[in-house]
Formats: sequence, C-alpha cells, structure tokens
Amino acid sequence: MSIVITGASGKLGTLILNQLLHKVPANRLIACVRTRETARPLEELGITVRYCDYDHPDSLESAFTGASKLLFISSSHHDDTIRMRQHAHVIEAAKKSKVEHLLYTSFAFPEKGSIPLTHLHVATEHAIRATGIPYTFLRNALYVDFISTLDLNAAIEKGELRVPPGDWLFNSIPRQDIALAAAAVLAEPGHLNKTYELTASDPWTFSDLTAALSDLAGRPISLQQDATIQNWIYGFLSKIDPSSTSNDLEQLMGRPPTSLKESIKPFISL
Repeated sequence: MSIVITGASGKLGTLILNQLLHKVPANRLIACVRTRETARPLEELGITVRYCDYDHPDSLESAFTGASKLLFISSSHHDDTIRMRQHAHVIEAAKKSKVEHLLYTSFAFPEKGSIPLTHLHVATEHAIRATGIPYTFLRNALYVDFISTLDLNAAIEKGELRVPPGDWLFNSIPRQDIALAAAAVLAEPGHLNKTYELTASDPWTFSDLTAALSDLAGRPISLQQDATIQNWIYGFLSKIDPSSTSNDLEQLMGRPPTSLKESIKPFISL
C-alpha cells in the first residue's frame, strides 16, 4: 500500500515528504518528479522516485500504479488554461491506475474568489468528484509568503509599514503547517470525501504584523494607511477570500498554527 506524491521535489512536496518520514516507512512512499536529478536526496532516504510530468499523460499512469493514496499537488503553471489541461491529465490517469484515494491541494474558500485561479480549483474539485474516486480536498490558505511583497526589511529600516486603507484580515499560514496537516491526513486512515480549509484559526491584521515586526526588531514599527500605495498584491487579495478561517488545520496538526511572529522570521533580515 503506497502513498504517491506528485510535485514531490517542490517546496510543499518536499516538506510533506519530510513529515511523512516521521509517520510511515520510507519504502511506502513514492515521489513523482519531472527531473530525477532533483530527487536524488529523496532516493538516498529510501523513497522510490518515479518520473511524472503533467504534460505527458503516459508518464502519469505508470507513476500512479499501486497507489493506495495519491496526493495531487496542483500545477504551478502560470497559464490557467494549461493548468486545467494538466489537471485533467492527472485525474484521468488516477482513474486508469485505479487509485484508491485521491487527495488534492486546492485553495481555501475558492467559491468566494473571483479570479481564474479560484475558478480552476473549483473546476478541478468538481472533476475529481465526478470520477467516483474517494477524495480529500486540502484547501490551502494563501501562504504567508505573500508578505515578502511588502518589503518588511524596508519597513523596519523606516520604522513604519505603509498599506492601503481598509479593514484587511488574513488567514495566511506557513507552508510547514500545511505540510504537517497533509502528512497527518496521508498517514492516517479515514478522511474520505472530506474537505478541509487549511487556514489560520483566527485572522490576523496589519496591526498584528507591525506588532510582530516591532518585537523582532526590538523597536516600534508604526502602521500607516496610504491611499497612494501601488502594489499588485492588494488587487489580488481583494479578489480572493484571504480572511475566512477554520479550525481544520489546528485539529489535523494537533497543535495551534505557527504564530505570526515565527512565520515572518524567514522574510526579514536582522
């Protein structure tokens, strides 16, 4: 009974595999990658590595052979039309390979979004349900990485963080938390036909962010609202649901989500 993971050499896939190694034997894990050279460290750990390319359907069916559980990490291609075609290839291959349980990394509260990204995830979930394969949807919040676009180091240097006016709320969490939750679902029985919203348990604000920055910097960082701010990220945030929350992540991890202060440490230089 094998656990197969696509995109296994990517950031999220690598984190999930590292968590799974604490829960299941390495010989039960199969890492599917596009470039075998990137997966040599996984082979050294005893994990089976198979070639898998979403653009080549023939590679997928053989890669998924024997999968009791298949974790389908969504495509990262920038073109959503291509992404949907790639997703269709994976879903069809999962049917042909008789995968017993298909898990998919979706997006948190996608029905509330108004951009192609969220529409793609809703469509992919629908296509998976239509196969009749038992599924689990791991709906990931926007990674806390988005704050890298805010230039927190400059905010620390200037002593202020400038943001557009508004009541901004965020459910973002680090990839490491999502990886821990995903590994728990993969390693445990059950979870069939479940949808999990993997978000922070409580929303955080820009005020919370400046408070965390102040603690880390050892000096006060003020928050200033500025209507002249131009940054693509705010347009993106206004077209998704970055604020709704759920306790699913906390329950699956068995601990509270990583604090905002700890989450932002990798994005600042002190």
